[in-house]
Amino acid sequence: MTDPWSILESEVRELVRRRGIDPMRDSESVRRLVATAAAEYEERSARGLVPPLGDMDAAVKFVCDAVVGFGPLQSLLDDPEIEEVWINEPGKVFAGRHGRPELTTVLLDAAQVRDLVERMLVTSGRRLDLSSPFVDAALPGGERLHVVIPEITREHWAVNIRKYLVRARSLDDLVSRGSLTPQAARVVDACVKAGLNVLVSGGTQAGKTTMLAALCGSIPATERVVTVEEVFELSLARHDVVAMQTRQPNLEGTGEIPLRRLVKESLRMRPDRIVVGEVREAEAFDLLVALNAGLPGAATLHANSAREAVTKLCTLPLLAGENVTTDFTVPTVASCVDLVIHVDLDHTGRRTVREIVHVTGRVEGGVVEISRLFERPGDALTRANGHMAHDPRFDRAGIDISALLGAA
Repeated sequence: MTDPWSILESEVRELVRRRGIDPMRDSESVRRLVATAAAEYEERSARGLVPPLGDMDAAVKFVCDAVVGFGPLQSLLDDPEIEEVWINEPGKVFAGRHGRPELTTVLLDAAQVRDLVERMLVTSGRRLDLSSPFVDAALPGGERLHVVIPEITREHWAVNIRKYLVRARSLDDLVSRGSLTPQAARVVDACVKAGLNVLVSGGTQAGKTTMLAALCGSIPATERVVTVEEVFELSLARHDVVAMQTRQPNLEGTGEIPLRRLVKESLRMRPDRIVVGEVREAEAFDLLVALNAGLPGAATLHANSAREAVTKLCTLPLLAGENVTTDFTVPTVASCVDLVIHVDLDHTGRRTVREIVHVTGRVEGGVVEISRLFERPGDALTRANGHMAHDPRFDRAGIDISALLGAA
């Protein structure tokens, strides 16, 4: 930070305070104010009253980032190649680019980190204190913020900002990026159009949300879609969509709205299809109940493979209560879930579809049977030896799934 830029920033902050402008809600007014203040500063600099700014454009951006944006982190958030930013301690700010981490040159102090987090939470309505040392919130730009504070962490505030980069709005976009083959995309597109239930599995940052958004692009435009998420990440380009997110408890410890409650509420909103951002806990039971009632849906799940995703979905509903047993969950998963798409982040940072399996509906020895449609034994996604049984939903949609799958 150079002294002239600091002077200009102080002057702009004073003007903002005097005029009663809210920088978070009226950023354009602040940007115009910064441009005007910078021009006036340059006039005074020409008369020798203040030190020169040097690079005028850089000075204006610095002040705008400091007053309207998130200071030193704003340049990282503006970089379209950066997918994630995280802070382990003030002197260690990392960025994820193309799936790979890198240590940035940004240096902060503890007070700056706390100030930045407080500014990020202003518009979210969520809080962070000793009684609630975790926070999960959405930033105005759509980024997802997660913060943990001491004494949960050893010493420093741990901050993670995940940017949702809209790189795929349809399955064709994934084909062009090499994540899917044209044949696999046609099969998945047909399954979504026919109303089959799809589960997207994968590890952290493997591209589950991107795949889910691409799947939503295949939902017929006439359908009403209700999305349920912990924090808003999906942004569907549809004319009939309702998006809901969870809410943390207030200072009195009441008012919390968990994901499970939202899944239940979504069923009262006349949905043609529900989309759950991520299934983690007991909400898996409510999702199974909804799918078992014939309502098409899609969701994501953390798992290491498609097989493990199916197994996990059989287990998570048991968290809903002691009266829920595998006698219900296993056959329900077998009859409700139709397709599992497993995505993967490889060692080079490339996100690909690792396998696509069909849940046949049969259970053998308490294990849900799956049929592999596509798999990636090497670098290419290839047709496996599995098939899909006749399903009347394809007939109603006028789709010949056997022709799309072709020979194994």
